[in-house]
Amino acid sequence: MILKQFSKKAFTLVELLLVVVILGALAAMIVPRLVGRTEQAKISIAKADIASNIPLALDLYELDNGRYPSNLQGLTTNPGGSKSWNGPYVKREPVDPWGNEYKYRYPPSKGRDYDLYSLGPDGVEGTDDIVNWKK
Repeated sequence: MILKQFSKKAFTLVELLLVVVILGALAAMIVPRLVGRTEQAKISIAKADIASNIPLALDLYELDNGRYPSNLQGLTTNPGGSKSWNGPYVKREPVDPWGNEYKYRYPPSKGRDYDLYSLGPDGVEGTDDIVNWKK
C-alpha cells in the first residue's frame, strides 16, 4: 500500500530524463545566439560614453570654468583650486568597458573641442578604436 501511494505522487525516471533532454535542447538552441553579444554590448557602451555621457560632464566643466579640463581627472577633482569648479562632474574617472581609462586630449589634434577615445577591445591603438572624431 505504501509503495502504491508513493508511485502515484512521484515522477518516474523516464519523465525526469525527458525534462532534462528538453531543457538541454532548448539551451543548445539559445546559447549560441547569445555568445558574442557581450562584446557588442561593450562596444555600444563605449560608444554611448564617448558620444554623450562623458561629453556632458566635459561640457558642464567648460560652462563652469570657461575651458575644457587638461585631463579627465579634472572632472572628479579640483587640482588647481578653481573657485568656479562646481564638481565633481562624474563620480569617478571614467573607464571603458574593458577596464582601461578613456583617452582624452585637450587641446585636440583632430579638429573638435577635444579628442576622446577608447582603445577598444584589444587595448591597443589601431583599427578597433572607438573615437569621437568619426561618425
